Amino acid sequence: MTGLVDSHFHIWRQADLPWLLGPMQPRIFGPYEPIRRDYPVAEYLADCRPSGVVEAVYVQANWAPARHLDEVAYVSQTSDESGFPIAIVAYADVLVDDVRPQLDALAANRRVRGVRMQLHWHENTLYRFASGPDLARDPKLTANVGRLAEYGFSFDLQVFAGQMAGAAKLAAACPKVTFVLQHAGMLEDLSPEGIAAWREGMALLAAQPNIVSKLSGLGTFLRRNDPEHVGYIDAQTLALFGAERCLFGSNFPIEKLWTSYAELIAAHLAAVPEGARDAVFNETARRVYRLRQG
Repeated sequence: MTGLVDSHFHIWRQADLPWLLGPMQPRIFGPYEPIRRDYPVAEYLADCRPSGVVEAVYVQANWAPARHLDEVAYVSQTSDESGFPIAIVAYADVLVDDVRPQLDALAANRRVRGVRMQLHWHENTLYRFASGPDLARDPKLTANVGRLAEYGFSFDLQVFAGQMAGAAKLAAACPKVTFVLQHAGMLEDLSPEGIAAWREGMALLAAQPNIVSKLSGLGTFLRRNDPEHVGYIDAQTLALFGAERCLFGSNFPIEKLWTSYAELIAAHLAAVPEGARDAVFNETARRVYRLRQG
């Protein structure tokens, strides 16, 4: 490999994130006291560079929605000051009547490559983020996501297994948009029935040629870096999507709650066959997020 690309990471200032302020609130990834603080780019680089990371994609970290342009400006300035190349997946509200004014503002920053508005909903309220389970089927959302193609923007898609049929229909309705499935579909139910539902949903998503899958965030529900679990998810996802439609993301500093960057990379390297590593750890991210070459 010519160098790793991390397709999913965050940097932040605690003061900018509502979910880090005030009383501790339950989060999908469990207790998070160690990351209720600034996580600056210098610390991120100290974490990732020894593993060979040469470029990264920042994914929006849920600043207050009205300040999503401030988030983009902060990350862009951070990239300038550090000299580390960072592309940005920004927030946009794709449930408004017309998202294009937001996209026009985002497009003014050359680092923006895509948009994420999290759609995941679960019967377990601790895992619930979106306002309802079927937003991927919303006609207004479908129209707005389709408009991303006019800007060359991707859509980072975050859903649970029970929402994947709707997500597949969304992707089919927006064939010119590349969808990046977050965290390999967020397998949270490890019962035989839960795994079967996840695999069925993943097959529906893989049947849409404009969806790629991000191998990231696999410790979210285990609260640990489990090489066996990583190996299973990576193998199943690679079998369905192919290496040219899979990309690695660290989800740091969330995963830092239970593992080091080196241990995380080691688990994924052991899981991904040697012949697929260039695609998963470099080439797919470069193509999908239109990163610099080399």
